[in-house]
Amino acid sequence: MRVLLVEDDDRLAAALTTALTRHGHQIIRAALAVDALRLAGGVDFVLLDLGLPDMDGLDVLRRVRRVSAVPLIVVTARTDEREILRGLRSGADDYLVKPFRTAELMARMEAVVRRGTRPMRARDDVVLVGDVRIDLETRQVTVGDEQVTLTRREFDVLALLARQPGVVRSREEILDEVWGDPLLSASRSLDVHVAGLRAKTGRPGLVETLRGTGYRLGSK
Repeated sequence: MRVLLVEDDDRLAAALTTALTRHGHQIIRAALAVDALRLAGGVDFVLLDLGLPDMDGLDVLRRVRRVSAVPLIVVTARTDEREILRGLRSGADDYLVKPFRTAELMARMEAVVRRGTRPMRARDDVVLVGDVRIDLETRQVTVGDEQVTLTRREFDVLALLARQPGVVRSREEILDEVWGDPLLSASRSLDVHVAGLRAKTGRPGLVETLRGTGYRLGSK
């Protein structure tokens, strides 16, 4: 396979390149996120480190997943359970923590390939809820013919729900994705932003609250 190795550590990159080449793979190495994003569309597999100098690896992962279903394993020193969950939720096929044995990496790559490439979900940049139009690309929300001005975080909360209508998102998951800190679940920050969304759009049912569970996008 043509494998894109996204790793800024030269010594580790060299060792992985040698091992992967020995197993018959062709290695393309990128040390920067900007190069990884440029090259990801032309390879068969991606090994992605999260600690990149120019962009967080999770952001790279999300951008890749917007346009490609290429098999991808996160290879990183981050061991925090929250980071692992964020990586898997963002579209990684597997998550391998450094240090690791080369044999384990090979086995995980083979397992991902056996499972097959995930189908690309049809991407809809515009989500409609009744007369509310949510444009995920331009970050604009209109109600009827009138544009509604939201704060950055208000839109981020709405966009997270709108990307998968009907899917319930827990408070911790939303706070983790939007604020980057699930411990804010003890505060009322999320409640305030949800209330702002309902008030500004004039549509109380736009965001549904499921007590003890979380939130989801309303259906009308």
